[in-house]
Amino acid sequence: MDIDGTLLDSRSQLPSQNAEAVADAASAGIEIVIVTGRRFHSARLIAEQLPCETKLIVSNGALVKSMSGQTHLRTLLPAETARRVLDATEQFRPMSAVIFDRPAEGQVVFERIDWEGRFVGPYLRRHRHQVLEVAPLANCLNGEDPVEVMFIGECARIRAAMSKLESLEFRADYTLALTEYLQSGLAMLDVLGRGVTKGSTLAAWAGLRRIPRDNVMAIGDNWNDREMLEYAGLPVLMANCVEELKSLGWVMTLSNDECGVAKAIRQHALRNS
Repeated sequence: MDIDGTLLDSRSQLPSQNAEAVADAASAGIEIVIVTGRRFHSARLIAEQLPCETKLIVSNGALVKSMSGQTHLRTLLPAETARRVLDATEQFRPMSAVIFDRPAEGQVVFERIDWEGRFVGPYLRRHRHQVLEVAPLANCLNGEDPVEVMFIGECARIRAAMSKLESLEFRADYTLALTEYLQSGLAMLDVLGRGVTKGSTLAAWAGLRRIPRDNVMAIGDNWNDREMLEYAGLPVLMANCVEELKSLGWVMTLSNDECGVAKAIRQHALRNS
């Protein structure tokens, strides 16, 4: 399951009904996997609220980790590709960052941090100890491959950045993952390693665990969930999902403010009425 817009309600809180349903599924022998665009340390803060063991597929599929931080799978963005992406998107520099797989400090690198920015400011203030400033931004690419290059900001600007990145001659060298929240006007665009999606990594993890695709249920709400939902034997959309996904004919559960995750687990995984 996804986190934001799915497991969490619109206030970014974990409803007790969702936590209880997840725990009941785990007690029934179902493996629980969080699959999110969030970084590991951010995702773990949510997973720690669940009363059961879970694995975390984070950064839109770039990493698979245990709660302890042990890495099971990792596909990074080559530093040279990241550098070319930054060189080609200079006009979007105020909203761009480079994300690294590091224990704590220096995970998120901006060229200049706008602590009071409408979108970036609140996020960065919550993770102050994990953020660095490096100018010019490309100087942070000093031999270590990052997890991703990220763009965060107003929806229209992020769509413009996406259009630019989709037109570059080396487009085949990376994957784009878009997340949009139209009600708040916030969007995020992740530039990941070639072939990295939530779906490809979920498939790889299920393969390692010898879990058949038909036995996988996935729950999501946004563009970056699409490949995960396409892979799953049972894809479940939140009622609050982006409108265009509703045309794909997948099962629909309640919204994130109506504990749609709990409803989906009990109805489809635990077969409760």
